[in-house]
Amino acid sequence: MKNYTILFIFFIGFISCENSTSQHQNEYKKLFNFRKLKNSEKKMYYNKSEILYNQLLGRSNFNGGILIAKNGEIVYEKYNGYSNSKTKEPINSNTTFHIASVSKTFTAMAILRLWEQHKLNISDSLQQFFPSLPYHNITVKDLLSHRSGLPNYLYFSDTAFKKNSRVTNNDVLNYMIYAQPSLYAKPNKIFHYCNTNYVLLALIIEKTTGISYPKYIKDSIFNPIGMKNSFVFGIKDTNNYSPSYGYNNQPFNLENIDCIYGDKNIYSTVQELLLWDKALYNNSIVSEDTYKIATETCSNERKSNHNYGLGWRLLISKSDKKVYHNGWWHGNNAVFVRLIKDTATIITLGNKYNRSIYTTAKMANIFSTSKNEEDLEE
Repeated sequence: MKNYTILFIFFIGFISCENSTSQHQNEYKKLFNFRKLKNSEKKMYYNKSEILYNQLLGRSNFNGGILIAKNGEIVYEKYNGYSNSKTKEPINSNTTFHIASVSKTFTAMAILRLWEQHKLNISDSLQQFFPSLPYHNITVKDLLSHRSGLPNYLYFSDTAFKKNSRVTNNDVLNYMIYAQPSLYAKPNKIFHYCNTNYVLLALIIEKTTGISYPKYIKDSIFNPIGMKNSFVFGIKDTNNYSPSYGYNNQPFNLENIDCIYGDKNIYSTVQELLLWDKALYNNSIVSEDTYKIATETCSNERKSNHNYGLGWRLLISKSDKKVYHNGWWHGNNAVFVRLIKDTATIITLGNKYNRSIYTTAKMANIFSTSKNEEDLEE
């Protein structure tokens, strides 16, 4: 009789666990299994997008690619111009662009992934990774949220490094250790967008994992989600440098700080950035709870619709929250906007400097809850 009782309890427990797991899986599907669009919806979104494209980019000599997705499905995609002005190679879906500061979203999610794996803590001080760094009371979270107060290396690089050198992340760190450029502000007092923060975060990834930043991003993010053409540009890639262009179509030559990564230097395609978007919806890189933490406001000293989380810019309105990051480096412009309530995405990449690219965020107006004319911050 005792054995039957044990078996009965085990059976009930098994059914209970099975129902709980099944319920959890159903909730997951409700959250991330997008409703398939009707053909009529696709046509509507395409027509609206085409009108706005012509208004915003059609007359701006746009040289790049744009993609708009709804529920994970591409509803609008267009390519224009050349990836190389000399060879006249046309831009297409496989063309990789320097995504500039949109790279910060990858660096931030990589750090938060290591946090989830208990390999670091975002409350760790910088001295845990860089004992000789003379700036104290700064945490990993301060770097992620641009609240470290550190000086931006872009503003001292001209005098700090030789013009004909190939400056690395470690070079930036070493200069800050021995030259000790002044803080912009006291730690965790104000928001100050600073590329140095993400240079150090890339080094923290390397110190924590024992793997180079380019390889870690490739193995942990690019490969698992199918970003086969994406890569992090470093010193080994200088012989295959693909220039971007200015207004006058003149190419930007490789500069001494063009091999620094973490703050920039990821190359990707518009279609592969959509894979990045889907991976974030599917919690393939970090959990839903961690992503929510990353997209909470961190700088609330003054009231504003604009804010910054952990690697993400935020534009908050009564009806919606746009989670996004823009980028600019040399002639490269990048827009990556996630419309959470509408489960829609806008991706625009260009390799010939064109500020009109940033206006494509207004194409969010084709969706129901994203009627907002306020510009996103560059």
